[in-house]
Amino acid sequence: MAKINFHRLADLSPAEREGRLARTESDLQPYIDKVRPVVDAVRRDGDVALAHYTRLFDKAPVTPETIAATSADFAAARKSLSSQLLAAIDFASTNIRAFHERQMPEGEWRMEIMPGVMAGDRTRPIPSVACYVPRGKGSFPSSVMMTCIPAVVAGVTDICIITPPGPDGQIDAATLAAAEAAGVTRVYKAGGAQGVAAVAFGTQTISRYAKVVGPGSPWVVAAKRLVADFIDTGTPAGPSETIVFADATSSGRLAALDLLIEAEHGPDSGAFLVTTSEEVARDALAAIPEYWQDMGAERVAYTQEVFGSNRGGILVARDDAEAFAFINDYAPEHLQILSKEPERYLALIENAGEILLGEATPSTLANFVIGPSHVLPTGGWAKTFSALSVHDFLKRSSIARVAPAAYPALAPHAETLARYEGFDAHANAVTKKRDRLMGN
Repeated sequence: MAKINFHRLADLSPAEREGRLARTESDLQPYIDKVRPVVDAVRRDGDVALAHYTRLFDKAPVTPETIAATSADFAAARKSLSSQLLAAIDFASTNIRAFHERQMPEGEWRMEIMPGVMAGDRTRPIPSVACYVPRGKGSFPSSVMMTCIPAVVAGVTDICIITPPGPDGQIDAATLAAAEAAGVTRVYKAGGAQGVAAVAFGTQTISRYAKVVGPGSPWVVAAKRLVADFIDTGTPAGPSETIVFADATSSGRLAALDLLIEAEHGPDSGAFLVTTSEEVARDALAAIPEYWQDMGAERVAYTQEVFGSNRGGILVARDDAEAFAFINDYAPEHLQILSKEPERYLALIENAGEILLGEATPSTLANFVIGPSHVLPTGGWAKTFSALSVHDFLKRSSIARVAPAAYPALAPHAETLARYEGFDAHANAVTKKRDRLMGN
């Protein structure tokens, strides 16, 4: 039988505990060394290099002339999909759009700081964004909706999708249908490091974009690191990861069912069950092999790799404090709370990309149809980054206006600070020189 890690947190040495916090993208140097020539080639040779690496890595017959999806591709995609799948895309799109429309901030606001002094914010969309949609371990039209719809709602006018083609050289049909549902027409056969380089530097077919968002493999994450001086690479979103926390009021079999959700994304995923109940832990351990019988061989192999490595398994905590100390240190992409009273744990949670409360809120629903984006910070970055949202596609400019009558109350304090910091021109600009020039 495949190994499933089972440990008590109290028994782990500091080094062993630290090992459980590591992700596949924790050390990107080996990936960076290998993707650097790819990035450099695309920067230098554009479409020719992009098509070359697409043929090499994706085994897809793509030429510089066939990089962009055509209107005929969109039409063929719609015809090839079942009405059930098209309805699911429409259902998910509606919820995702509704959530992000509610999330939109005011376009402009101002407040009176003191009499005669107004300050505020003005919000505008960023000029352009490329949405990365992975395909290496499956097809993900949900990632199209979760990245493109917030951008559309935010008002970004230039949006494209970059995604690896299949072995037939075509873009996944559901990806094209989801793009159409989101309102995006520019879709390119450009995956991996070569796709990231294409939108960072531009090619003959693909424009240079201001930002790139979306989840990807360590190869994609490494490419983003290399081009970060040329394009905003957004929320760090690497291989999937989850922590399922279950207390004694929940079911170990249910915890096992949900633990497999993110683990099946790939062998580089992370997935831990953290529980304060020995019974829950043992029931989950027994249930996982049963659930494998209802999964395909590829997905079983992925989860077995995860549960047998330091990136996954079952961890038993002595109490809530120990459990959530580990959870907050890990800062998971997905955190699911299985309990009859899940809300009582909210106060203990500091770091998580998303928090799913209760037994009726599995990651499956959040990944596809609830509404918030499933593009979430991975690799522990949930400590400082947030879930992808309309805010990722907006920029704020501060606005201020000082009435002439209010100016004298501010100027002396500003001059004092400017003199202390050694800025002569700053200070001179708020002295009697200004008074004379303003006609006071």
